[in-house]
Amino acid sequence: MATVQALYIATEKRGPVSRHPAVKVEAGRGIVGDRRYKRDTPPAEQITLIESERVAAFNREYGLDVEAGALRRNLVTEGIDLNALEGREFQVGGVRLRGIELCEPCAVVGQLLARPGLSPTEVIRGLMDRGGLRAEILDSGVLREGDVIRADGDNSRSDSA
Repeated sequence: MATVQALYIATEKRGPVSRHPAVKVEAGRGIVGDRRYKRDTPPAEQITLIESERVAAFNREYGLDVEAGALRRNLVTEGIDLNALEGREFQVGGVRLRGIELCEPCAVVGQLLARPGLSPTEVIRGLMDRGGLRAEILDSGVLREGDVIRADGDNSRSDSA
């Protein structure tokens, strides 16, 4: 069963992210309290998701212990292939979302995760195609840690990416 593992918001651009057990979301606007929350927020900027399994795979490959929140995505999932949801509707708890596009890593994430022996460019390359999904919020409601994620068809994961 696919579930929400963690929820994060950042109140300002490039500001720290904070974890919350639940967040309120509004259709067409985003996550209440997040830096991108406003009237008529573009669909691709309303909410971002990332798979915990992809973060774990990145950590194994590079010998790191990066927390999923460090990747600056709003929703950390477990048990679902987010890449397969690009262009599709799915449900998180009681809230419908639509996958807009893959959320490829940016220079900010590259710089945040760079270490001696691992350049920002290598970080970005290492996270390509596993940086998550940008989604549009179709229903207002509350998202909670532990919410079940449902999609039409079989998008659940049994591997560890």
